[in-house]
Amino acid sequence: MSQSLSKLFVHVTFHIKRSSIPIGREIEDELYAYMASIVKDNSSIPIIINGVMDHVHVLCIMSKNVSLAHLVEKIKGQSSRWIKIRDEKYKRFMWQGGYGGFSVSPSVVETTKRYIRNQKEHHRDKYYKEELIEFLKLYEIDYDPRYLWDDED
Repeated sequence: MSQSLSKLFVHVTFHIKRSSIPIGREIEDELYAYMASIVKDNSSIPIIINGVMDHVHVLCIMSKNVSLAHLVEKIKGQSSRWIKIRDEKYKRFMWQGGYGGFSVSPSVVETTKRYIRNQKEHHRDKYYKEELIEFLKLYEIDYDPRYLWDDED
Protein backbone atom coordinates (compact mmCIF):
# COMPACT_ATOMS: atom_id res chain seq x y z
CA MET A 1 0.00 0.00 0.00
CA SER A 2 1.46 3.33 -0.98
CA GLN A 3 -0.38 5.39 1.63
CA SER A 4 -1.28 5.04 5.28
CA LEU A 5 -4.98 5.01 6.08
CA SER A 6 -6.73 4.81 9.42
CA LYS A 7 -9.89 5.72 11.28
CA LEU A 8 -9.30 5.32 14.99
CA PHE A 9 -12.15 6.29 17.30
CA VAL A 10 -10.81 7.03 20.78
CA HIS A 11 -12.67 7.80 24.01
CA VAL A 12 -10.48 9.66 26.50
CA THR A 13 -11.41 10.65 30.03
CA PHE A 14 -9.51 12.51 32.74
CA HIS A 15 -10.19 14.05 36.13
CA ILE A 16 -9.24 17.25 37.93
CA LYS A 17 -6.78 17.14 40.82
CA ARG A 18 -8.49 16.79 44.16
CA SER A 19 -7.21 20.20 45.28
CA SER A 20 -8.38 21.89 42.08
CA ILE A 21 -11.46 24.04 41.83
CA PRO A 22 -14.26 22.19 40.00
CA ILE A 23 -15.26 23.16 36.48
CA GLY A 24 -18.17 25.57 36.74
CA ARG A 25 -21.18 25.35 34.45
CA GLU A 26 -20.56 28.93 33.37
CA ILE A 27 -17.35 27.92 31.62
CA GLU A 28 -18.14 24.37 30.39
CA ASP A 29 -19.28 25.16 26.85
CA GLU A 30 -16.31 27.42 26.18
CA LEU A 31 -13.91 24.87 27.70
CA TYR A 32 -15.25 22.01 25.59
CA ALA A 33 -15.15 24.15 22.44
CA TYR A 34 -11.56 25.10 23.24
CA MET A 35 -10.66 21.43 23.77
CA ALA A 36 -12.22 20.63 20.38
CA SER A 37 -9.96 23.23 18.78
CA ILE A 38 -6.93 21.59 20.42
CA VAL A 39 -8.00 18.20 19.03
CA LYS A 40 -8.29 19.77 15.55
CA ASP A 41 -4.91 21.51 15.93
CA ASN A 42 -3.44 18.04 16.47
CA SER A 43 -4.77 16.72 13.15
CA SER A 44 -7.60 14.81 14.85
CA ILE A 45 -11.36 15.17 14.57
CA PRO A 46 -13.44 15.94 17.68
CA ILE A 47 -16.81 14.20 17.78
CA ILE A 48 -18.14 15.13 21.22
CA ILE A 49 -16.66 16.57 24.40
CA ASN A 50 -18.63 16.77 27.64
CA GLY A 51 -18.29 16.21 31.33
CA VAL A 52 -19.24 17.33 34.79
CA MET A 53 -17.55 19.47 37.41
CA ASP A 54 -14.72 17.02 38.12
CA HIS A 55 -13.96 15.24 34.84
CA VAL A 56 -14.20 15.34 31.06
CA HIS A 57 -14.86 12.83 28.27
CA VAL A 58 -13.51 13.31 24.74
CA LEU A 59 -14.55 11.20 21.76
CA CYS A 60 -12.52 11.84 18.65
CA ILE A 61 -11.07 10.32 15.52
CA MET A 62 -7.38 10.27 16.25
CA SER A 63 -4.82 11.19 13.62
CA LYS A 64 -2.55 8.41 12.43
CA ASN A 65 0.33 10.86 12.92
CA VAL A 66 -0.24 11.65 16.61
CA SER A 67 0.17 9.38 19.62
CA LEU A 68 -2.57 9.19 22.23
CA ALA A 69 -0.16 10.40 24.93
CA HIS A 70 0.76 13.45 22.83
CA LEU A 71 -2.87 14.30 22.06
CA VAL A 72 -3.96 14.05 25.71
CA GLU A 73 -0.90 16.03 26.86
CA LYS A 74 -1.87 18.84 24.47
CA ILE A 75 -5.56 18.80 25.45
CA LYS A 76 -4.83 18.84 29.18
CA GLY A 77 -1.91 21.27 29.09
CA GLN A 78 -3.45 23.87 26.82
CA SER A 79 -6.92 23.68 28.41
CA SER A 80 -5.40 24.05 31.88
CA ARG A 81 -3.54 27.20 30.83
CA TRP A 82 -6.68 28.51 29.10
CA ILE A 83 -9.01 27.99 32.07
CA LYS A 84 -6.56 29.65 34.49
CA ILE A 85 -6.80 32.94 32.62
CA ARG A 86 -10.60 32.87 32.18
CA ASP A 87 -11.33 33.79 35.79
CA GLU A 88 -9.29 34.49 38.90
CA LYS A 89 -11.06 31.67 40.75
CA TYR A 90 -9.46 29.11 38.36
CA LYS A 91 -5.86 30.22 38.94
CA ARG A 92 -5.09 26.96 40.83
CA PHE A 93 -6.93 24.70 38.35
CA MET A 94 -5.12 21.43 37.53
CA TRP A 95 -5.87 18.13 35.84
CA GLN A 96 -4.65 14.88 37.41
CA GLY A 97 -1.56 13.43 35.82
CA GLY A 98 -3.12 10.41 34.14
CA TYR A 99 -5.99 9.61 31.82
CA GLY A 100 -8.03 6.70 30.49
CA GLY A 101 -7.92 6.04 26.76
CA PHE A 102 -10.22 3.50 25.15
CA SER A 103 -10.67 2.38 21.56
CA VAL A 104 -14.22 2.57 20.26
CA SER A 105 -15.56 0.29 17.57
CA PRO A 106 -17.42 2.09 14.77
CA SER A 107 -20.46 -0.02 15.69
CA VAL A 108 -20.74 1.66 19.11
CA VAL A 109 -19.80 5.25 18.23
CA GLU A 110 -23.43 6.40 18.48
CA THR A 111 -23.83 4.69 21.87
CA THR A 112 -20.62 6.31 23.08
CA LYS A 113 -21.79 9.73 21.86
CA ARG A 114 -25.06 9.35 23.80
CA TYR A 115 -23.15 8.23 26.88
CA ILE A 116 -20.88 11.30 26.75
CA ARG A 117 -23.75 13.65 25.93
CA ASN A 118 -25.67 12.44 29.03
CA GLN A 119 -22.88 12.83 31.58
CA LYS A 120 -24.82 15.09 33.94
CA GLU A 121 -27.70 12.62 34.20
CA HIS A 122 -25.31 9.66 34.43
CA HIS A 123 -23.41 11.19 37.33
CA ARG A 124 -26.41 11.97 39.47
CA ASP A 125 -25.96 8.55 41.04
CA LYS A 126 -22.49 7.37 39.99
CA TYR A 127 -19.08 8.72 40.93
CA TYR A 128 -16.28 9.05 38.39
CA LYS A 129 -14.16 6.48 40.23
CA GLU A 130 -16.89 3.85 39.76
CA GLU A 131 -17.25 4.81 36.11
CA LEU A 132 -13.51 4.56 35.43
CA ILE A 133 -13.19 1.18 37.14
CA GLU A 134 -16.08 -0.12 35.02
CA PHE A 135 -14.23 0.99 31.87
CA LEU A 136 -10.98 -0.58 33.06
CA LYS A 137 -12.75 -3.88 33.69
CA LEU A 138 -14.69 -3.74 30.41
CA TYR A 139 -11.44 -3.18 28.47
CA GLU A 140 -9.57 -5.73 30.63
CA ILE A 141 -6.94 -3.17 31.64
CA ASP A 142 -4.78 -4.16 34.59
CA TYR A 143 -4.38 -1.34 37.10
CA ASP A 144 -3.14 -0.69 40.58
CA PRO A 145 -5.86 1.11 42.58
CA ARG A 146 -3.16 2.93 44.57
CA TYR A 147 -2.30 4.93 41.46
CA LEU A 148 -5.73 5.79 40.06
CA TRP A 149 -5.98 9.06 42.01
CA ASP A 150 -3.63 11.90 42.80
CA ASP A 151 -4.11 12.04 46.56
CA GLU A 152 -1.00 14.08 47.13
CA ASP A 153 -2.10 17.64 46.45
